[in-house]
Amino acid sequence: MYKKTLRASSTAVLATILSSSGALAQQGGPPDVPAVTVRGQTYTPRSILARNMGTEEDQTTALAPHKVIGNIYYVGTRTLTSYLITTPAGHILVNSTYERNVPVIKKSVEQLGFKFEDIRILLGTHAHGDHQEGDAAVKALTNAQVVVMAEDVPALTNIKPGGKDHPIDRQIKHGDTVTLGGTTLTAHLTPGHTRGATTWTLPVEEAGKKHNVVITASYRAPGNVTPAIQAEFDRTFKYIRTLPCDVQLGDHGGQYNMLAKHARIKAGAPNPFIDPAGCWIDAEVQEAMLRAQLAMQK
Repeated sequence: MYKKTLRASSTAVLATILSSSGALAQQGGPPDVPAVTVRGQTYTPRSILARNMGTEEDQTTALAPHKVIGNIYYVGTRTLTSYLITTPAGHILVNSTYERNVPVIKKSVEQLGFKFEDIRILLGTHAHGDHQEGDAAVKALTNAQVVVMAEDVPALTNIKPGGKDHPIDRQIKHGDTVTLGGTTLTAHLTPGHTRGATTWTLPVEEAGKKHNVVITASYRAPGNVTPAIQAEFDRTFKYIRTLPCDVQLGDHGGQYNMLAKHARIKAGAPNPFIDPAGCWIDAEVQEAMLRAQLAMQK
């Protein structure tokens, strides 16, 4: 499906470049190109960014905290995701988001009936401020062990809100695991968006059935794709499709249609987050965009 869509959209990409560049330039910004169509929907760099980030209010306003599946709970904002993974030995938090959101996340954790101070491990998906700027604040409140992919350490050390050093307690590499209270997550190095972008996988059980959960990093390419970045993404896009996936979560809710799925939560109904067919849609979009960008650069 992806190959057919990409071939079909290549002409559309060139048409979009020619037709929209002048109009967008008059609006005072760079042309919003390329455009790609995947599974019947058209995306541009601006539309993807708007989907991921939303408004300032979206980035800082809590989405109603809720159970996703098994022992995984959502405690993030409308567009910046944060996940609480509960265990009998304490809890794991994935993504602290912006430092100003830490009180928002704390309140969501407490609304679910858990103690924020019981967070023992803090993980992240990649070294950008909208996902890991709050690490120092979470560390100060919980003394959690901050675990990071080694390749992202240089970028993380430059994330210093208010001049605070970025805490790093354990550096991991591709394939390493993080275990607490019987729950084990595996770290997968999926670089491109950042050097140490990390996709996390873990098995969960719900209603007596096991499911594979994948918490994806961003797979969005920068405006200028260098040969080194292209090589990273080539590896990443091939590798992630080897990961078993029943439930895809992401570091932005738009990456897995979070709001629509959340709206379908209903007692007695099937869990809307169990969606094997939708696991790699965002990866298809981002790979199509990457290939179109490379075509433009040539």
